[in-house]
Amino acid sequence: MTDEKKDVSAAEDEKRPRVTNVTVTPDEAGMRVDRFLEARFPGLSFSHIQRVVRKGELRVDGKRVETKDRLEAGQSVRIPPLKVEPPTEGPRASKADQEIRDFFKKITLYEDDDVLVIDKPFGLAVQGGSGLTKHVDGMLAALTDKRGQKPRLVHRLDRDTSGCLVIAKTRFAASALTKSFRSRDTRKTYWALLAGVPRVKQGRISTYLAKGEDEDGDQKMYVAKHGTEGASHAVTYYAVVETAANKLAWVSLKPVTGRTHQLRAHAAHIEHPIVGDPKYFNIENWPLPGGVQNRLHLMARRIVIPHPRTGKLIDVSAPLPPHMKQSWNLLGFDATRYDPIEDAPDR
Repeated sequence: MTDEKKDVSAAEDEKRPRVTNVTVTPDEAGMRVDRFLEARFPGLSFSHIQRVVRKGELRVDGKRVETKDRLEAGQSVRIPPLKVEPPTEGPRASKADQEIRDFFKKITLYEDDDVLVIDKPFGLAVQGGSGLTKHVDGMLAALTDKRGQKPRLVHRLDRDTSGCLVIAKTRFAASALTKSFRSRDTRKTYWALLAGVPRVKQGRISTYLAKGEDEDGDQKMYVAKHGTEGASHAVTYYAVVETAANKLAWVSLKPVTGRTHQLRAHAAHIEHPIVGDPKYFNIENWPLPGGVQNRLHLMARRIVIPHPRTGKLIDVSAPLPPHMKQSWNLLGFDATRYDPIEDAPDR
């Protein structure tokens, strides 16, 4: 082989994607595997991430993992050759991204260099799923900064739950905020409209919840006995704020744990399900009051979380979504009234 051919062969070899090994930094500790890949490789598609993890091409300390597994500082991650899509350019992409940025600007409740808190609208999914093409996680790519850092989700809200959603704008913030949620340093307040009025006006709901399926095969949480496989302890404090006769109750909720559908399942468990809940409303032949829309009446009203850099508390409240505002006006509820859930324990 001539020297010229050797040089060409070497150049081509340099261009070929290689397996690399990277070490998880302290800032990345606690991150999910998929979030870790998104942060390291902003142009990596969701489907490609799922594929390399599912096939076992990505390893952590030599072992197979799942996308939801969380990483620890110092772990070695084997990264297979990846297909990173170049950033889309052109007027059409720019116009679409600008529309998304304008949308986020309208729903922003708080923002600084590290943290973004938005008022997630009713009906907008937080993450992608079967048949979903529009969701917050996918839209965040339009907010990628000049350093290539795409904002990251640090918690979730159900598709039909509106209100405060915290988003990390940097990798450091994502790690710190995730730890705050996991260590329960974050205080969350939800408002809901319940069918009927709980006999005990302020109380604590403590159950074990396990995943199951409803009649349509969709995921649903069920109250389970302690020791049931897959069951997790769930605790919610609640306080009745106002009532409409004995028909409806405006209730403030403070979840201590953060289980899937926890508040919806707990409301149904005490036999006062949330109005408009298509999955957990369990009262037969219950007439919907005139003027009240058949939509989930649950919102993330307020969130209080330590700032990832300063430690000072970020305290943000969201306004009632349109359908709940209509119900509050109809029932004569005063949204500025003192919220008794403030007196409930944080743990």
